[in-house]
Amino acid sequence: MKKYLILLALLALTTGLMAQKGDTEKKPGSTDALLSALSTDSTKQADITFRSTRLILSQTTETIHKNTLNFMVIHRFGDFSGTNGGGQIFYGLDAVNDVHIGFEYGITDNLNVDLGRSTVGRLVNLDLKYALLKQTTDNGMPVSFTLYGGAAVNTYGVYTAFGNRMNYLAQAILSKIIAHKLSLQISPTYADDTRPNPYVPGNETNIFSVSAAARFKFAKHASVIVDYAHPFSDFRNNNSAFHDPLGFGIEVETGGHVFTINVTNSRSVYENNYLSNTQESYSAGQYRIGFTISRIFDFNHKSTYK
Repeated sequence: MKKYLILLALLALTTGLMAQKGDTEKKPGSTDALLSALSTDSTKQADITFRSTRLILSQTTETIHKNTLNFMVIHRFGDFSGTNGGGQIFYGLDAVNDVHIGFEYGITDNLNVDLGRSTVGRLVNLDLKYALLKQTTDNGMPVSFTLYGGAAVNTYGVYTAFGNRMNYLAQAILSKIIAHKLSLQISPTYADDTRPNPYVPGNETNIFSVSAAARFKFAKHASVIVDYAHPFSDFRNNNSAFHDPLGFGIEVETGGHVFTINVTNSRSVYENNYLSNTQESYSAGQYRIGFTISRIFDFNHKSTYK
C-alpha cells in the first residue's frame, strides 16, 4: 500500500507542476510555449532551477553550457553510528564507502556527455544528458524537462560473460521553480542490471523507481536540499533488509564551485547501485556524511556559465 500512496502523491505533484503557470499579459498556447522553449533564437531567458547538475542522489534538469567542463567529486564516508560506526572509526570519517570522480562536458548548451568512475562495483560509466525543455523567467514554459541515460561496466570481478558486467539506466527528469526560492523535482527511472545486485536468488535484474527532490534557498548563496528514491520492487518490499535511499544536505555556491555536504543512508553514488542495493537504515545508525564538489572550467574564453 505504501508504494502506491507514494506513486499517487508523486503523480499528483507532477500534475500540479504542469498546471501551474504564472500570470502574464499574454498567455501563449502549449504549442507556442513548446516552440519558444526549443527555439535557439528565443529571447526568453531560461530560468535556473538548480545550481548544479547533481544533488545528493539525483541528477537535476540542469546541463552545463557548450565547451565547458564540470569536474565532480562525490564522496561517501562510513557509518556515523551503529555496529560499524561510532568513535572507533571517528564517526565514519576513517572509512570510505564510495568515491565517484566524474567529468561532464557540454557538447551543446542542452547536450552533455559524462564519464565517471565509482568505487562500489568498480564501475566506469558513460552517460548522456539532454535538456529538452527549460523553464523560462516569464513562465511561458512552466517546467524544465531533461532526459538522462547511460551505461556502466563493472571493471573487476568474476563474471560468466562480459554482458553480465553491464548496467543500464534511463531517466526522465521534471522540475519546477516555485515562489523563486523553492525548486521541486520528480524523476521516474528505469535501471537494468544484467546480473542482479545483490547477486542472490529471487532478485530482479531491472527496477522501476521514482525519485523526488526539493531545494530551498535560505540565503544568497546557500540552500537546503532533500533527495529521496523509492524502488518499486517486490523482492525489496518483502525483505526488511532493504531501505529507501534518503538524503539531506546544505548546498553552498562559491563562484565556479558548488559544494554540498550531506547525510544519507546510501553507501553508493551511482544510481544502479543505490536503487538496487541500499541496505542501510537511519534507525540503525547506518547513515553517513558525504560531500559533492562541482567545479566548472570554461573553454569559451569568456564567462558563459550562470
